[in-house]
Amino acid sequence: MSKAKQRKAKFRVKLERAFLSYNKILMVTVDNVGSKQLQQVRASIRGRAELMMGKNTMVRKTINDLAEKRPDLLLLLPQINGNLGFLFVNDDIDLKELRDEIISNVVPAAARPGSFGQCDVIIPAGVTPLDPGQTSFFQAMNIATKIVKGAIEIITPVILIRKGERVSSSAVALLSKLELKPFEYGVLCTAVFDNGSVYNSKVLDLTDDDLKNKFIQGARHVAALAMAMHYPCAAAVPHLLINAFKHCAAIALEIDYQFPEMQRFKDYLDDPSAFASAAPAAAAADAPAPEPEPEEEEEEMDFDLFG
Repeated sequence: MSKAKQRKAKFRVKLERAFLSYNKILMVTVDNVGSKQLQQVRASIRGRAELMMGKNTMVRKTINDLAEKRPDLLLLLPQINGNLGFLFVNDDIDLKELRDEIISNVVPAAARPGSFGQCDVIIPAGVTPLDPGQTSFFQAMNIATKIVKGAIEIITPVILIRKGERVSSSAVALLSKLELKPFEYGVLCTAVFDNGSVYNSKVLDLTDDDLKNKFIQGARHVAALAMAMHYPCAAAVPHLLINAFKHCAAIALEIDYQFPEMQRFKDYLDDPSAFASAAPAAAAADAPAPEPEPEEEEEEMDFDLFG
């Protein structure tokens, strides 16, 4: 067996062991990431997680072969594309903290022709280190300039690259002349496999308050839909009971019928001023009592008023 086949067989055994041993996996992309940067990432996570990179065809075949032992791994197949890596994480490690630590390891990089802009790149107005002989280069890019003390000065800020758009060769040439590195490259987390569930890594940024708000919003939608359909459910029953009581109270007031639960409303309609005067009194009772002002000591006067 050749050395290449031996390496593949060894990697496959290692990959199978990892898929069967770990329940948490971070799927990461390593576009434009160098070997030195990957080595730094591996060193920072040693003992807590294990990063494996391999050919996508081999990874797919390994997952398909393990389908009988772990059928939940088949959920990973749609995620396998591009420069993808698997970060196998120990069960006692917080996924969000580990993800934030990994993506914080970035290095500045120059723009490359044909790549997509990570952010808007704006060339500020001001003097550049370029000599007047390169004015034609700026004119070809429709950038307004002027000559100041033997150097080219950009008159107004210029948006050279927009986020999500392809980088042109002329933009790369200008950034190279200005010695600017506008982008940052590092390991990016795209998806999470957690005990048989696959979800986007952005879910890790949700807080407890976000989850509560999402749940409350969903309960409101369920209650509104159930009330529109006149279908009783746990979310709609409280609102249905309140509305039923309102209808009963309105009918009772109209026909002058009494029942204990609506006595308070009838008293209010009979004498609203009593409730209006009671409200400030209740507010005053709840307010803390003012502290007594210190008494001033009387000074004895040692002279006679008529003397």
